[in-house]
Amino acid sequence: MTGSVLRDLRDLRVQVVHPPDEEGKSLVEHLKRIGCMVDAGWPIPDSPSPQADILVLAINFDAREEIRKLLRAHGDLRAALIAIVDYENPSTLQLVLESGALAVIEKPIRPFGLLTNVILARSLWLERRKTDRKLQKLEAKVSGMQKIQRAKAILMQSQQMSEDEAHSTIRKQAMSKRTSMEDMAIAIINANELLTTKFPRS
Repeated sequence: MTGSVLRDLRDLRVQVVHPPDEEGKSLVEHLKRIGCMVDAGWPIPDSPSPQADILVLAINFDAREEIRKLLRAHGDLRAALIAIVDYENPSTLQLVLESGALAVIEKPIRPFGLLTNVILARSLWLERRKTDRKLQKLEAKVSGMQKIQRAKAILMQSQQMSEDEAHSTIRKQAMSKRTSMEDMAIAIINANELLTTKFPRS
């Protein structure tokens, strides 16, 4: 994973949200020097750039409302977040925790360690996305199994079938209609709900 990030370093698009002071200019220069494509801006925007792979954000408690607005817009965006802090007081650290930053750079900003933080943040972000996709697939699989179980229960009750017969019926119907068992189960559930709504049981 890290090797892939290193290879793709020159394609990484970095959005820097930092005052255009000497440190901000130095930060941009360092990022460009290691090969990143950099877009720097100030004041804090309402939302991050949708093209950014990495968002480097100066965390200042005095600008907490603007930062929180940006972070709400950031949501589960594609950019990995790197926080820049100048004071390690509880209020600033709380804001860093809220941000979900995957790496933290302390001021004064130095060239040494910047590449490491970029690679670390991007690698952690890629791992998180990979885990999220696996979790989504697992949740979809469990949801599909639950729908099939519910459809089987409907057939078992309404058609006096055994569980094996109900399962076989759903599978055969799905094959004949060239659809998935989950979609067929949903059709059975919807049809049952329609019938019970129109003809409520006494």
